[in-house]
Order: sequence, then structure tokens, then C-alpha cells
Amino acid sequence: MADDSILSVKNVSVEYLTESGRFAAIQNMNFDLGEGETLGLVGESGCGKSTTGRAILQLPRPTSGQVVFDSVDLTRIPQRDMRPIRRRLQIIFQDPVSSLNPRRKVKDIVAEPLVIAGVGTRSDRDAKVREVLSAVGVDPDISMDRRPHQFSGGQCQRICIARALILEPTLIVCDEPVSALDVSVQAQILNLLEDMKARYGLTLLFISHDLAVVKNISDRVAVMYLGKLCEIADSGRIYDSPAHPYTAGLIASIPVFDAGSSGRGERAVLAGEIPSPLSPPSGCRFRTRCRFAQQKCREEEPPLRQIDERHHVACHFPLLA
Repeated sequence: MADDSILSVKNVSVEYLTESGRFAAIQNMNFDLGEGETLGLVGESGCGKSTTGRAILQLPRPTSGQVVFDSVDLTRIPQRDMRPIRRRLQIIFQDPVSSLNPRRKVKDIVAEPLVIAGVGTRSDRDAKVREVLSAVGVDPDISMDRRPHQFSGGQCQRICIARALILEPTLIVCDEPVSALDVSVQAQILNLLEDMKARYGLTLLFISHDLAVVKNISDRVAVMYLGKLCEIADSGRIYDSPAHPYTAGLIASIPVFDAGSSGRGERAVLAGEIPSPLSPPSGCRFRTRCRFAQQKCREEEPPLRQIDERHHVACHFPLLA
């Protein structure tokens, strides 16, 4: 664990039991998250991004590996000791509307973490609710006595962010927080997250399938494919010089007005279907869709190795910068 890291994920795997047997949703995940940093976790649907976020929060605990948060291994402590730590770990869900209880008023929804944690009196909690609602751009005088169905998707997501902030956490897992919103609203929520990060000193794990969205908010980007990390680097580096063919394919898929000006036309857009996670390919999991695959890719699984400062890739034949 690096000296400035608030979170360290070490060899974390999550397995599920199905009718066909056990399969690993994520396998041997390794990364650190520095205090005050935003790490973008990207990949196609079903690659294990949300599972990774929930494994960090111990929802449920991973099958194996360690999740070290502020020098405490969360996978080893009893559940009763997790309760105070959970105040420092929060999550923003993908669907803002369904993650809010439709039968409860906004003031009760946002105050619920304080009630569960036993923080403050009722008047103290009301004051705190007003504070965080105002911070996320929701008028407390208008919103507190209303219910979720009376708000738009963007407003509901602001309320979800207020709920996540109410306990003043250290780390927030943002699980595709803008994917269900219109493009114009996405920009507002991303700007809000940046403002809240600066105001409350947050560390963010930002999960998304959209590399264009991640680029605007992340300090570093980690790319997943079929339950494993295939590349991790600083945001600028990974967009300018991707080393893994899968990363290059994702970047080439980002819509642009003038493809010629970005050089993306020279890179291969992703083709083919994602293999079943129940039976992943031997060796490199991406080899069945990779135009650079060779015999070694079939026989040996590439380890995640460092190719430059703060740049790691799991590829036998990484692309040249």
C-alpha cells in the first residue's frame, strides 16, 4: 500500500455459484486509491465494475483477497466493527429514482444515515439535511416535504448525492451515477461531484462504461475486461497512449465530430462478442477479439506489469506509444 493511499485492493476475487458451477465475477484485482484521488473504473457491461465497487464496501465480502481501508483490512474484521467504518464509505447508485424509497419524504431519506448511525438530535439532523441539500443545489424549503416521484432524474441524483454526503464520508463509490441521465444533466452532475469532492475532501471511485465521461472527472483510469484489470494509468496517458488493444478500442469508440483530427481512425474499433464469463478464453481473455493476438496469448495469461511510471498493462505485446 502506497504511503498516500487511503484504499488498497489486493488480489480480490468474487465468485458466485450458478447451476453451471462457480465462476469468478472478478479475479485477482489489484489497485491503490490515493487520498483525494478520483479513479475511473471502466469497461463494457458485465465486466465486473459494480462487483468491484460492492466488494470494496463488503456488500458482500469478497471470496478472497484483502481490502485495506485506512490501514484496516475490511475483509478480516467482524461485522459489528464494520458499522462505524461504514460511515466513512458511501455509494451513489446507478438509477437515482429506484434507489430512493418512493413512500418516504426527501428529508427522511437524506436523514436516514444519521438516524441509523445515531448522530445528533432531530433538530440537528434537520439542519444537516438542509445543509447538504443546499450544497447539492436542491432547495430544502421546496424539497424536504416532497417525495421522489415529484422530482426529475437529475434532481433525484442530487438527492442521492446529498444522502451519500450526510455522514461526511472519506470515500464514495460512484456506480455509474450519470448513465441513466440525459447528456445535459450528466454534465451538471459531473460538475457537482467535482465541487463536492473539493468541498468535502472526498476520494472517489467512479465506475462507468463511458470513457468519455470518465475522462472529464478522473485522475487515473483503470480498464477492466471479463473480471480482470487490463490497464491502469494516469487519465491523460491512457487517452493519449493506450497500451492495451482493448483500451485503444474503447477510445476509438468514443464519438467525435472529426475523427481525422484525433487519430482514432488508425485504431481498430472493437469487434466480435464478449466471451461468456462462465468459460473465459485461455491465456489472455481478450485474445478472441484482438487483431494482434499470437500463440503466446493463447497459452499464457499476461500479468499486470509496469511499462512506464504509473502505467501498468496486462498484455504480452503492448501497443507502442
